[in-house]
Formats: sequence, structure tokens, C-alpha cells
Amino acid sequence: MTEELVTERERASAWFKELRDQIVAAFEGLEDSHTGPLSDSMPAGRFEVTPTSRTADDGSDAGGGLMSVMRGGRVFEKVGVNISTVYGTLGERAQMAMAARKGIPGMKEDPRFWASGISLVAHMQNPHAPAVHMNTRMFWTPHAWWFGGGSDLNPCIEYAEDTQHFHDTQKAHLDPHGADWYPKLKAWADEYFYVPHRKRARGVGGIFMDDQCSGDWESDFTLTQDIGKAFLPAYLPLVEKRRDTEWTDADKDTQLVHRGLYAEYNLVYDRGTKFGLETGHDANAVLMSLPPLAKWV
Repeated sequence: MTEELVTERERASAWFKELRDQIVAAFEGLEDSHTGPLSDSMPAGRFEVTPTSRTADDGSDAGGGLMSVMRGGRVFEKVGVNISTVYGTLGERAQMAMAARKGIPGMKEDPRFWASGISLVAHMQNPHAPAVHMNTRMFWTPHAWWFGGGSDLNPCIEYAEDTQHFHDTQKAHLDPHGADWYPKLKAWADEYFYVPHRKRARGVGGIFMDDQCSGDWESDFTLTQDIGKAFLPAYLPLVEKRRDTEWTDADKDTQLVHRGLYAEYNLVYDRGTKFGLETGHDANAVLMSLPPLAKWV
């Protein structure tokens, strides 16, 4: 059955590229329209786009993507919006690093895989503007396929109304799929984006899913698209509201300490980071999520 998903895989990969283009354009638009702090002393930021590639152990092509990173913008201190479509065979360590599907029947005998997705992390100049993470993806093997992803907000200085807007927007995009989807994915995000050794969440949550395979590919793809479509209306108004706020040295210090928490989570617990490194993807692209500066006290 899964062998027949060639067209569906192409559609998923094309959607992740389309979403990437929308987000890159919107973020560069924020840079262009900014008139607050740093606008007089810094040019509007632009993404640097670099192709990425994977090579199989036998030297053959194993896919790749685009790494789009903006550094030193007026609004974004560092933001990456990466897409990739990779394929090949999964070694034992890579199989163990898979987000949800471990021990798939038949995988050891036929370890082929295909994966495509978009991954975004934004670290802001203004400590009052929240950092954010988003990713959506599709994974295929000859034995199973599934979707995953979500987005979560990571402010270092929390505003209750910002958190409410972020969650309300995601709920509005999920509700057409059924009233149970938002509470389910919110609870999943609360569990997944938790830092056990700090005994706290890394942010104020959002939505997250993994291993989504209802058996109806079209339905699951539409759900995944709507998770992606929720991102810009959930996030852009928060940046527009907070990017002009004056900040103090104490605010910046709070931001740097919070970034340390974010880095700890991504390096110790994030399954996507582990899987990307285990499957030989470009390390710079995989570790794009790390902040440019952080602090531990």
C-alpha cells in the first residue's frame, strides 16, 4: 500500500516548500516595515539561502534541501527556515532515533525511508518579542507512513494575552477537523516540550503531534497543512506588537538565560535533532535551531 504514495510524497514536499516561501517573505516584510529599536543603525535583514545535501554510504545521492538563515536582522537576531526531502536506508541507530515508529515490522529487512518537512526556529533581537519554533513533516517507509509536527511559543518575558492569541489561533485552525484535536495536540505539546532536568516547560506551549496516520492520507495531509497555515497568523501579530518595545540590560540578560534553556532542550531531548544527525544530514542545518548567544548562570 505505501509503495503507491509517490504522488502524495511529491505533494507533501511541494507544500513544505510553499510554506517556507510564505514564511520567508513574511519575515523579510517584518524587517522592512520595522521602525523601532535598531531600525536607524541596521539594515533590514535578509535570508541567506544555502542548498544542503546528503550522500549515502555508497556515495549515491540521498536528498537534501534548502537552509535559509537570517542573522543580525533588525527584528530577528537569528532565524532559520529549513526544508528538506531526504531518502535512503535507515541504520540501526537512526531507527532508534525515529520520533515515534520504533520496531516497525519489516524495517530491519527493508530499511528504506523517505522524509520531507519544514523546520523553523526564530530568536529575536527584542527580549519582549517571543522566540518561536515550528515544524511539520511527512515520513514514509515501505511498511508505514505518518505525519508530525506543530509549533510552540518560547517567550523569555511572558505576556498572557500573547499566549492566548497564539493558542486561540491554533485552535481555530484545528477545530474544523474536530473539537478534540486542539486539546489533544496542546496536551501533547505540553508533554513533549518539557525539560525534565529543569522540571519546567521550555515555553508557553502550542500544539504538537507525531505518528499521525489515520489511514486516510488526504485527511492527515490537510490536518498537517492547517497546522502550518496557523503559524503566521498566530505569530506575526505578536512580533508586530512587541518589536518596538524598549528593553533594558536586565531584559536582555533574561533573554540570554532563557536561550540557555532552549539550547539544553534541543541538544539533549529533541528527537528531530537526534534523527537529523543520525541520518547524516547537514549538521549546520540540523543545529540551525541553536541561538546565536546564550547564557548560563
